[in-house]
Amino acid sequence: MENDTPNNLTVEERLEKDKQAVFDALKETPIVAVACKKAGIGRATYYRWRKEDKQFLRHVEDAMAQGFELINDLSEGQIVTLIKEKKMPAITLWLKHHHPRYGSKAKQYTPIAAHEDLTPEEQKIFLEALSLASEGVSQPNNNDENNPTTSGTSQGEPTDQTASSV
Repeated sequence: MENDTPNNLTVEERLEKDKQAVFDALKETPIVAVACKKAGIGRATYYRWRKEDKQFLRHVEDAMAQGFELINDLSEGQIVTLIKEKKMPAITLWLKHHHPRYGSKAKQYTPIAAHEDLTPEEQKIFLEALSLASEGVSQPNNNDENNPTTSGTSQGEPTDQTASSV
């Protein structure tokens, strides 16, 4: 009788066999739940092994990378088949992602840092822009709502804003 039956394997041998089954399953389908089911182990066991065994983690990452490459190759093959059948969505998808003329026209946006300090000149420009933007905006407790020069003041004088109020 062969020594590979589950009852004759040592704990270490069975553990290595289960781990290898996970690697093989991830190479075919890089989805953890599917791979665990194919290998006959629980997801909790899989994540415990990942956490406790760095070599297992490296093998899993390699197996998943191989699985992703396989899925990508299969997907591209299907897209090419659809292109040959003159299916417009497939043609559009391919051109959008593989030809610069048909790609996305979106421009890249880089946000300004949240706590960027302004120079004194920039502060002055900023305050002037705020002042211009607030002209004509009525204040809730204003006697003359239609007069922008008295908005927010009691004497009809413009409000003095300083850099400290920014």
